[in-house]
Amino acid sequence: MKIYTKTGDSGMTSLYTGERVEKNSLRVQVYGAIDETDSALGLARAFVTVDDVREKIFTVQKILPRLMADFASLNREPIIMTEDVDKLETEMDTLESSLPPLREFLIPGASKGGAFLDLSRTIARRAERLACELSKSEHVHEVDKIFLNRLSDYCFMLMRREEL
Repeated sequence: MKIYTKTGDSGMTSLYTGERVEKNSLRVQVYGAIDETDSALGLARAFVTVDDVREKIFTVQKILPRLMADFASLNREPIIMTEDVDKLETEMDTLESSLPPLREFLIPGASKGGAFLDLSRTIARRAERLACELSKSEHVHEVDKIFLNRLSDYCFMLMRREEL
């Protein structure tokens, strides 16, 4: 099987559920930004020095294809569940309880892994902004928007843990 299909040569792509949309559609931009977040998390995972941070990154990376599938699908129930959001919240609560209080703004770059986690955070924020914009004109599952919001916070907490 060839990697190229030529079906996107005219600027259209297929959603997971089969509908054809323009490659620059807001929906495609959302799941593209989630894909970028995943790539940045992969960079972070390659450079972090704290083993539990590496494991937590890998765990969240395994969820992101489901999130992308939600945005690449029309008229389907969400694959992301409130339990996925709950897990991120629980992880963040645990991380926060083990970290010193935050007393100033953090400047990215204290470590390679931390810098890539901060990059992941900002890309996740962009994905969230795009999802909010998309929700003004198309249906977006509320749980997906909430997950994106928590994901950027989670990246921030992982950066703090990495740079402790």
